[in-house]
Amino acid sequence: MTPELLGGIALAFFVAGAVKGVAGMGLPVVAMGLLSLAMPPAAAAGLLIVPALATNVVQCLGPHLRRLAMLLGPMWIGVLVGCRFTPLPSLASGASAVRVLLGGVMILYSAYGLARPTFRVRLASGPMAGTSAVVGLTTGMLTAATGINIFPMTMFLQSLDLRRDELIQALGLSFTVCTLALANSLGWQSTAVTWSTAAGWIALLAAFGGLGLGNLLRARVDPALFRRLVFGLFGLLGLAMLAKELL
Repeated sequence: MTPELLGGIALAFFVAGAVKGVAGMGLPVVAMGLLSLAMPPAAAAGLLIVPALATNVVQCLGPHLRRLAMLLGPMWIGVLVGCRFTPLPSLASGASAVRVLLGGVMILYSAYGLARPTFRVRLASGPMAGTSAVVGLTTGMLTAATGINIFPMTMFLQSLDLRRDELIQALGLSFTVCTLALANSLGWQSTAVTWSTAAGWIALLAAFGGLGLGNLLRARVDPALFRRLVFGLFGLLGLAMLAKELL
């Protein structure tokens, strides 16, 4: 890789880590959005695996694992199945449809975040398990095709009656499941090779550098303004991706 590309990788993961540090989420979206403008989405996703897993570890910790596993287990299984057997074009195919789909998902999520709809999902255990599984299947299929795991999983988690600490742990656990499913979809050997390169180490260190900065800024940033900026960035990256493929 050229020094310019390595610098771009460092900047992309530093920004993505900073967003995650402030907001508690967003690293895959920002990293995939920025990197996919300069390299194939499959290569960008390969660089994403280890930083995403490493930065999610802390979010996985907490006292609510048993309750969350009972509630979200069907969704996590759905993610693994959907990612493995998706009918959508895979990242590895290099098809232009992958970048178009990635851009479309980012624009859709941007619109959702800026609109900030409020709704709650309250179902009996049977319908909840079925709904959770469908959400997982859809998220898994889109994760395998785009490398990002936000839709519709994040919206579903935010619609549940979870306390803040439960939601943070639920997001960390769910993002981890999605990242492992993506690594399996891309191939563990390919992921290991990518991680062992200079680009892989740069991505990991830059992500943690950005995460540290984001943690420091969290108490100093207006949450509402930061949310609008982040979701606006998602939309701009999605539009840039569609323009790159369609114009």
